[in-house]
Amino acid sequence: MRVLLLIVSAIIWPFLSTASLAQQSIPAGAPNPLPQAEASPDDIEGGKMFATTCGFCHQDGGRHAGRGPKLSKSERSDEYLVERIKKGKPGAMPAYGSVFSDGQIIAILAYIRGLDD
Repeated sequence: MRVLLLIVSAIIWPFLSTASLAQQSIPAGAPNPLPQAEASPDDIEGGKMFATTCGFCHQDGGRHAGRGPKLSKSERSDEYLVERIKKGKPGAMPAYGSVFSDGQIIAILAYIRGLDD
């Protein structure tokens, strides 16, 4: 259930805040000067991002240890995993905080939490 909530939050949150800002700044009856944004399913796809970025070290999609630890059924907290993805671990894991958006990191976390052995 928590994974589903994370995925939904990661996908919906950016649109909620931009939609409300757009409505506040456009007078009633005025045409909307901005095109409607549409998200591609590939924009926030945790499995694909994991496979192309993390899969080299976390083998079998994170189900087995490789250069990095096994991630399926991890007992680490969500906060710990998010911080590790963002900041990395010196000498062991690169930091991806400047590579991925917060939504993408949450999607990767959701992917990790959905792993089965």
